[in-house]
Amino acid sequence: MNLKFTKTLALMFLIGGMSVSNGFSQTKSTDDGENLVKLNLVSLAMKTINVQYERAVFGKTSVGLGVRLMPKGSVPFSSSFDSIDDQLGSLELGNFAITPEIKFYLGNGVFKGFYIAPFLKYAHYNTSIDYEFTSNNVTEIIPLSGKLNTYTAGVLFGAQWRIANKFYLDWSIFGPQYGISRGNLQGTKSLSTQEQRDLKAELDDIDLPVGKITNTVNANGANVDLKGPWAGIRANVGIGYRF
Repeated sequence: MNLKFTKTLALMFLIGGMSVSNGFSQTKSTDDGENLVKLNLVSLAMKTINVQYERAVFGKTSVGLGVRLMPKGSVPFSSSFDSIDDQLGSLELGNFAITPEIKFYLGNGVFKGFYIAPFLKYAHYNTSIDYEFTSNNVTEIIPLSGKLNTYTAGVLFGAQWRIANKFYLDWSIFGPQYGISRGNLQGTKSLSTQEQRDLKAELDDIDLPVGKITNTVNANGANVDLKGPWAGIRANVGIGYRF
């Protein structure tokens, strides 16, 4: 099994799975405001801007819309990955996601206490990597780049508190999600017959926990398709302002 490429895609799953969250707090009233805007704090450490707008609609229920943006660049903590594996160190990743949800609070009112939030999410990933393979006992590199789209649904469990005046703290504890994905990576490189065989053998040996990979290799390079199931976990901490 090609462990290097498997670790790279597993890292994408993790980043894709860890960079979301939502929430906001307190009972619905004209004085306190029916709207919340929130910035997710943990996402900032992942070089990601993640904001959400939430509005109380009735009773202890609200609706929200989250937007996540990560400009393409080296992945967070890439220097640590580079010391472990040169291939992971070369990975560049960017993504955009939009997440609508409906949130049911279990406390005394909307924006307060524990909540359950069914959600949908669309995410678009843009990635590139210097993929390494061995041919004739020599390490070769082919640059691969492409895009991946995912469509998932899940349920988020969390809690929210008012911390000062109109400010709220939201802890999105656990949000499993599952759906489908489709993507493509392409690389251009002049390859001998032996290099083609060796590269295809390594690509064929990639094994992922979710999704299915197919590939074609010729004298001009390689094409890799990914499609099938997609899974992840949502978790974060955010600060919100009510108005």
